[in-house]
Amino acid sequence: MLNDPLANVMSAILTYEKTGKRELIVHPVSKLMRKVLAIMQAHQYVGALDDVSEGRGGFAKLHLLGNVNKCGVIKPRFSVQNQGFIKFEKRYLPASGVGILILSTSQGLMTHVEAREKGIGGRLIAYCY
Repeated sequence: MLNDPLANVMSAILTYEKTGKRELIVHPVSKLMRKVLAIMQAHQYVGALDDVSEGRGGFAKLHLLGNVNKCGVIKPRFSVQNQGFIKFEKRYLPASGVGILILSTSQGLMTHVEAREKGIGGRLIAYCY
């Protein structure tokens, strides 16, 4: 039984990237997972997410670009304020300005850079570099 589907997908992305594979079948696919993968796609870490089947859970095909060095979910989901991003950047990212932290805010999912520009905080969901 899958306890955290987002963590399983992030782990699979990392494994498939290391082995050089270019496609990954994702199951089950949730709204949160689609939004996290859309943010990663916008920052050129992964390719397109194509739906294979609809229905409960659903299957999707994720195209990999070979740009992910490390990615994962952040557990527990730490609450972070606008001034507190530096602490978590040091903990999860290799250097300042390298990679993204994905967080859930009152205005939807976004990266830590966008949240800092808007002056809002939220809960950390994942990281990728």
